[in-house]
Amino acid sequence: MTRTTVQSVDTDLELDVPRERRPRHIAIIMDGNGRWARDRHLPRPFGHRAGMPAVREAVEGAIEAGVEVLTVFAFSDENWKRPVTEISALMSLLEEYIAKELTELVSQGVKVSVLGDRTRLTDGGRAAIARIETATQTGARLALNLCISYSSRAEITRAARLLAEEVQNGARRLEDVDEQALQAKLYTAPWGDPDLLIRTSGEQRISNFLLWQLAYTELYVTPVLWPDFTRQTLYEAILDYQRRERRFGTVTA
Repeated sequence: MTRTTVQSVDTDLELDVPRERRPRHIAIIMDGNGRWARDRHLPRPFGHRAGMPAVREAVEGAIEAGVEVLTVFAFSDENWKRPVTEISALMSLLEEYIAKELTELVSQGVKVSVLGDRTRLTDGGRAAIARIETATQTGARLALNLCISYSSRAEITRAARLLAEEVQNGARRLEDVDEQALQAKLYTAPWGDPDLLIRTSGEQRISNFLLWQLAYTELYVTPVLWPDFTRQTLYEAILDYQRRERRFGTVTA
């Protein structure tokens, strides 16, 4: 039995993770930046900036814990309805994050993929995404998926449309359209479904994130606001996950 033991740098919390009880794929809804800023009487963009170091905490914690895939919800399709000033700040932070973290991500063996509708991003944002995906494509320690301009309903609709086009063009028979066929057309097809979903800020909703993929995912809600998220928070979620029994609709003897 292979085990991974890591020690939190901030506390005495020890995470002892046997491979068979380790979440292979963790998803995170990074929520609470606005409240963090409001509590400090700061504009919302300050909260988004304060949340950038938490992404590094999550990435480094995932690597230490032996997690293979980390999928984070950075910017939803619905977020385009926010004030123009906030959207502009978020897009600038995306480019800044990539510029700051690129070298470190490469050195740590992280492969970055961006999932979502890139057509709505700025030219600078699309160029930055292309740069980080190209530079990290050989990373093998952790797959980091950044969901940006992402909507799960739009993702499922896109998958259905792709299948319909294949049927229309004669590339696929109608009777061959099943759950596996649709799942193969989702953005997340290369990595499989998350084992564990973490949502920060205490909100108890999925917010149009990975609706198909979360069918049997374990949910963990923490009151911690995203800028205050550390690898200790991640370890606490993993330890809670280890105590659960995953039955996938069956019963145990």
